[in-house]
Amino acid sequence: MNSKIKEKLAVLPDQPGCYLMKDKNGTIIYVGKSKVLKNRVRSYFTGAHDGKTQRLVREIVDFEYIVTTSEIEALILEMNLIKKYDPKYNVLLKDDKTYPYLKVTAERHPRLIVTRNVKKDKGKYFGPYPNVIAARETKKLLDRLYPLRKCNTMPDRVCLYYHMHQCLGPCEFPVSKETNQEIVQNITSFLSGGHAAIKKDLKNRMYEASEELDFERAKELRDQIEHIESVMEQQKMTMNDQMDRDVFGYSYNKGWMCVQVFFVRRGKLIERDVALFPFFDDPEETFISYIGRFYLHQNHPYPKQVLVPVATNVEVLEGALDTKVHIPMRGRKKELVELAMKNAEIALEEKFALIERDEERTIKAVELLGEHLNIETPHRIEAFDNSNIQGADPVSAMVVFIDGKPNKKQYRKYKIRDVEGPDDYETMREVIRRRYKRVLKEELPLPDLIVIDGGKGQMSAALDVLENELGLDIPLCGLAKDDKHKTSELLYGDPPIPMDLNRKSQEFYLVQRIQDEVHRFAISFHRQLRGKGAIQSELDKIPGVGQKRRRLLLRHFKSVPEIKSAELQEITKLGIPEPVANTILIHLNQEEEEEPAEE
Repeated sequence: MNSKIKEKLAVLPDQPGCYLMKDKNGTIIYVGKSKVLKNRVRSYFTGAHDGKTQRLVREIVDFEYIVTTSEIEALILEMNLIKKYDPKYNVLLKDDKTYPYLKVTAERHPRLIVTRNVKKDKGKYFGPYPNVIAARETKKLLDRLYPLRKCNTMPDRVCLYYHMHQCLGPCEFPVSKETNQEIVQNITSFLSGGHAAIKKDLKNRMYEASEELDFERAKELRDQIEHIESVMEQQKMTMNDQMDRDVFGYSYNKGWMCVQVFFVRRGKLIERDVALFPFFDDPEETFISYIGRFYLHQNHPYPKQVLVPVATNVEVLEGALDTKVHIPMRGRKKELVELAMKNAEIALEEKFALIERDEERTIKAVELLGEHLNIETPHRIEAFDNSNIQGADPVSAMVVFIDGKPNKKQYRKYKIRDVEGPDDYETMREVIRRRYKRVLKEELPLPDLIVIDGGKGQMSAALDVLENELGLDIPLCGLAKDDKHKTSELLYGDPPIPMDLNRKSQEFYLVQRIQDEVHRFAISFHRQLRGKGAIQSELDKIPGVGQKRRRLLLRHFKSVPEIKSAELQEITKLGIPEPVANTILIHLNQEEEEEPAEE
């Protein structure tokens, strides 16, 4: 703990508010809230913590706090700050995912569609569903039962859906407004819990068809009944009051929390949502924060009632949310909460091994790599590779790995400007110079480690630019390859020496992934430039030939060799002036004469 943090801890107020933790670059890495700021913030720097909290604390260099008048205000402020700064240790709902709904459109001839956008457009929305597959399966069932139109735009004649009795064919036949309203009402009734009556009606119609010896129709009705049973009758948890509810349960272990949400609509448990994430605060407070962000950040529609476990601060939640929050103490409501808690515990146990494995491949591997190199944990790694063919179209590429994972938004491509010929060392000098001049100028975050796809020569060139030209002291390592073009060893130090990395260790797999990724990115960029050059270079070099004339020539002659063999009059007939046409022929035939013969 540094002296600045000690001084701030001594004067923290004992009031509610939010705190913002910062790393060495001044970046906000975690936002939290507390009923008593003094107690909560001090707890990070005293006592024992699990591994994930220790990792967070090691990165904290400074913090700020904002005092609020109540814990409810602190909850709302915390959500707004996380939305604004997107701190890397606040992983709750960062992806802003939305759930699919079924929608009956408010068009003249309505459609039943799957959508993720809930709007005030007079359409009828049903859901949410946990994934698009569940929504589509329900839509398929309704499409078999109710013949609403299926096409986005009205065609000129009926399609296959009409012949399958899944559409009334409003494109060709008149369909009254009353008929459409009746179908919409049936769909609404079905999705609102009225499917039992519909199933009973289908059974009666099936028996009637059977008595009339219309067995094909009877089989069709039987199949519809089976679809209803398979899609709708799996839910056993029902409430007699037909109220819409969201039921929350949670479990936590080893610094991780799992939250399960059961969506109860019209008294029936229709779907569930699962969230699994690391946490750093008191479990009950983290759970309350999650519920707040669940509704306010993701725009989930409020149900009539939210059910939560015992010991949840109902007063704080009701102050932040626009709905009733209740802790059930008996009956089916309590059973629903207990079921959500049990599912959360099971999901946490099942997923824990996968999470730990992923962590070993990324964060743990980064920490071990730092230990091997005797440097601070390299959370941000920038890697470089050059690509050219005998000096032609030289390029370089940079990839960024943050906490062991590629961040493709921060990848960069470089066309080499100042180097002539196949000089890999000077190419590396130019790219390193351009990259970190810009980093310094724009005050971008510096990497914790630079990786060069190359040996001692490329490393020396890069270090010379960093230290002697830019005055930067950033750890740098090189990656050498074997005769099969696979990662063979990690070079580090001055002079560079091979590091003793176990080839089956996660840290070795990490540097291998980095080398493969930067090489792939550089090669793909080089191929992209070569592909463009192969099509354009010969014509683009000719004075008087721009983009329009090049297209005109290639459209007529199909290829550059055909242009070379064309007569002057053939080119001028396209509207190209005779001096330019003459220049084209002279230039292309000179190019052909100068081109070396293949060996």
